[in-house]
Amino acid sequence: MTDLALSAMDRIMRKAGAERVSDEASEALREVLETLALEISRDAIALAKHAGRKTVNSEDIKMASRKLLAMTKLGI
Repeated sequence: MTDLALSAMDRIMRKAGAERVSDEASEALREVLETLALEISRDAIALAKHAGRKTVNSEDIKMASRKLLAMTKLGI
């Protein structure tokens, strides 16, 4: 089961400038975003635990996303 709605994927792509969006494109974007969200979430949870917290905060998410972006730019 997926957590993100296909209609949200369609809206995101239209906001980015797409005139038309296929169902397959919406599904592909959903898969990519869910994978990225899981990775960021796992890293953010680890950061919170390392800081001795049970609560994940916005800074954990931001730091985890910056780490993922940096790794992507480096091709890791």
